[in-house]
Amino acid sequence: MPVSALAMVIIAALLHASWNIVTKKTGGNKHFILMGGIVLAVFWAPVGLWLGWNEVPRWGWLPWSFVLLSGLTHLAYFRVLLKGYSVSDLTVVYPVARGTGPLVSSVAATLVLGEHLGVAGALGVLGVCAGVFIIAGGPSLLRAAHDPAQRARVHAGLFWGTATGLLIAVYTVLDGYAVKKLLIGPILIDYFGNLLRLPFMLPTALRDPQGFRDAWRRYTPHAILLGVVSPMAYVLVLYAVRIAPLSHVAPAREVSMLFAALLGGKLLGEGERASRLLGALLMAAGVVLLAV
Repeated sequence: MPVSALAMVIIAALLHASWNIVTKKTGGNKHFILMGGIVLAVFWAPVGLWLGWNEVPRWGWLPWSFVLLSGLTHLAYFRVLLKGYSVSDLTVVYPVARGTGPLVSSVAATLVLGEHLGVAGALGVLGVCAGVFIIAGGPSLLRAAHDPAQRARVHAGLFWGTATGLLIAVYTVLDGYAVKKLLIGPILIDYFGNLLRLPFMLPTALRDPQGFRDAWRRYTPHAILLGVVSPMAYVLVLYAVRIAPLSHVAPAREVSMLFAALLGGKLLGEGERASRLLGALLMAAGVVLLAV
C-alpha cells in the first residue's frame, strides 16, 4: 500500500473513532442521524455542487443506483449503530462492528467462492474471534456468578455490533466498486448519497416535532461534528481505495478499533478498559492477517 494511502487511512481511522465517541454521548437519540445529515448537506454543499456541476449530469441509471444503494445502506448502518450505542458500551459495539466486516468477507470467500484461506487467514479468523470473546467478557462469560445485567448488556452489544459490521461490509463493497469501476468521485457518492437518504429520515422528525427540537437544543455540537467529520473520514478512505487495493485498505481502517478502545474507555468511563483494549488489539491483528 502506498504511504500516502496508509496516511489517509490512519487519519480517517482517528476521525472515525472520534465521531463515534461523540455519537455515543447522544445515547442513541433517534433524531441524531437526521441532524447530522442536515449539517452534512449544508456544510458540504459548496464542495458537492462544485465537484458535481459537470460530473453529475453525465450519470446514468447505474451510477445513480449505486449512489442510492450506498445512501440507504449508510442510513441502515447509522440506525443500527445508534441502537447498539443505546443498549451497550462503545468499547463493545465499536470493535465488534469494525472487526466483523473483514471476517465475514473472508469466510464468505472461502465458503461461497472456493477461495483458500491459508494459514495467515485462519490465524486472522482466530484473532478476530478471540478479540470478540475477550471484549464480551472473556472467561467471565463462562461463570455463573457473572452479573446478569452486564452480561445482557454485552450480549446486546455483540448482536448490534455484528449487525453494524455486516452493513459496513456491504457499503464498503458498494462504494469501493463505485469509485474504482464507475469512477464516481468519493466526495460525490458520499454527498449525494446523503441527499437521497434525507427524505427517508424526515418521517421520524415529523411524527415527533417536539422531540426533534429538543434534540437540536441538546445535541447541536454533536451533530455539527458528525456532519463535518464523518464525511471527511470516509472520503479519505475512498480516496485511498482509488490508489490502493480495497482488500488492503478495508482491513487497515480497523486501526480505528484501537483508538476507540483507548479513547472510549477514558472519555466515556466504560469499565474493563484493559481487557477490551487487548480484545481490540487481537481483532486488529486478525484483520491484518486476513489482509495478508
